[in-house]
Amino acid sequence: QVQLVESGGGLVQAGGSLRLSCAASGSIVSINYMGWFRLAPGKQRELVASVNSGGTTNYADSVKDRFTISRDNAKNTVYLQMNSLKSEDTAVYYCNAGVQDFRSLRDYWGQGTQVTVSS
Repeated sequence: QVQLVESGGGLVQAGGSLRLSCAASGSIVSINYMGWFRLAPGKQRELVASVNSGGTTNYADSVKDRFTISRDNAKNTVYLQMNSLKSEDTAVYYCNAGVQDFRSLRDYWGQGTQVTVSS
């Protein structure tokens, strides 16, 4: 079994910054992809950013040039640096990872962390 534990959410004023972290632990052989999704009230879940095992990143258009995703493979941790935050960034942010354990490649999710941006 694999667990993803997120941290770093909170309340911030518009224009401010937050850094989210997500650490994976458990029966991990390797981690294929890691990423962040968000879910805002009344909206569909959307991919915010992702990074694969080779370091290739992908961003939603709405966060390009403001958010940066990175991963520390030695720590099985992915980070999301969020700058120039806007009220529309308010959402619950979920960590997602494709983890190869001793049996198969499986998709895992964190419990979510609330990010609230006040205008």
